[in-house]
Amino acid sequence: MKHIPTVQKRRAASLRRAPTEAETRLWAKVRGRQLGGHKFSRQIAIGPFIADFVCRERRLVIELDGGQHGDAADLRRQMFIEAQGYRVLRFWNNATLGNTEGVLRVILAVLEGEVGVDGVFPPPGPLPVGEGGKDEG
Repeated sequence: MKHIPTVQKRRAASLRRAPTEAETRLWAKVRGRQLGGHKFSRQIAIGPFIADFVCRERRLVIELDGGQHGDAADLRRQMFIEAQGYRVLRFWNNATLGNTEGVLRVILAVLEGEVGVDGVFPPPGPLPVGEGGKDEG
């Protein structure tokens, strides 16, 4: 495991102690492998940046953005995180608060490979058993 500077550890701990309302809402739904059995951590250092939520096993970063986001600095941050082998999925705070279940469905679809972070769906395959496929009994 890479060494994380003490100042960065303190910043991540500070962010964990004072989450936004959207972060609190999402964390309540993804912690403890509640979302499809995937493990998430929050406020995790990736290089010089701290990601809101990380699923290391699937190399997915979830960022919840308020009004202060969406500038060139965010683009550089995202490019750095992606260069480390992660995919980045962003949601506005108001979308997370107003449609938590919809946000969770999108995250799970990305985790399960049903849709990419850019919204591009993979080619359709056969339907799973019980969903229009064989053996519906």
